[in-house]
Amino acid sequence: MSSFFNNYFFIILAIIAGMMIPTQGAINTKLASYVESPATAAFISFFVGTIALFVYMLVAGTPLSNFTNSKNAPVIAWTGGLLGAFFVSVVAASVPRLGVALTFSLAIAGQMLVTLVIDHFGFLDVPVKEINMPRVLGVFLIVVGVIVIRRY
Repeated sequence: MSSFFNNYFFIILAIIAGMMIPTQGAINTKLASYVESPATAAFISFFVGTIALFVYMLVAGTPLSNFTNSKNAPVIAWTGGLLGAFFVSVVAASVPRLGVALTFSLAIAGQMLVTLVIDHFGFLDVPVKEINMPRVLGVFLIVVGVIVIRRY
């Protein structure tokens, strides 16, 4: 029973986190209009986020010695920040041209397409979940949603 509630907690948490992504996109777009650069807005966003995470680590009592373990991580593990910076910069540049709904529906469509590949092959040691027709149908419906948002 505990894992039942635990799973729902993480489902709700994931939905809330998902709600923050387009909100962050709109906020970073606003910042980009003031600093006249999506890249500068992304840099400021990551800088503020870094400070916030550092404060959280101090408050939570996360040992700073954990940083020394990062030297054992493979090179690919270090690229997450690059991908995040790319995403935040592209969103800040795209929202004024495409709008929040289209920008994020396209981003979600791209995310869903790559998730099928990552899950199917177990890329980066994630559990393997083979591509099947229901999963392909789900991605297809998301792509149809993108087309509907784009047209209307």
